[in-house]
Amino acid sequence: MKLKLLTRIVAVLQIVLGLAYLFIPVQFLAVMGHSLPPGDLLYPLGMLASRFLVVGIVFWYIAPHMNAHRLWVDAMIAIQIIDLAVGVSMTLTDAVPLSLSGFPMFNALIIAVLLFVWRPAKLHSTLTSAAL
Repeated sequence: MKLKLLTRIVAVLQIVLGLAYLFIPVQFLAVMGHSLPPGDLLYPLGMLASRFLVVGIVFWYIAPHMNAHRLWVDAMIAIQIIDLAVGVSMTLTDAVPLSLSGFPMFNALIIAVLLFVWRPAKLHSTLTSAAL
């Protein structure tokens, strides 16, 4: 039950980020306190938005059946670890102040740890045998 709830929370976060980066990227970055991107960066932000949206929708859909979808849980753990590593790197090199990176890094750490602790013990047996 707690993994399903966490998965749904992650899904909502991903969908909100996707919608924000797709439809209001400049305003969204401004609200968060980031400098405004040059126009040519709106294209890669739109590509990023597509990934947020797809992952969010997939996580919402698979939430009730996480035992059959451990690979998605492991993938999100990896995403969060990479997000955290980038945040730490950008903060330590003074590219981004802690005031901008702290909250996202905290979220990445919490999501990664909780997904790791609550993830299914093993892949569903039919998936394991199908993969072989």
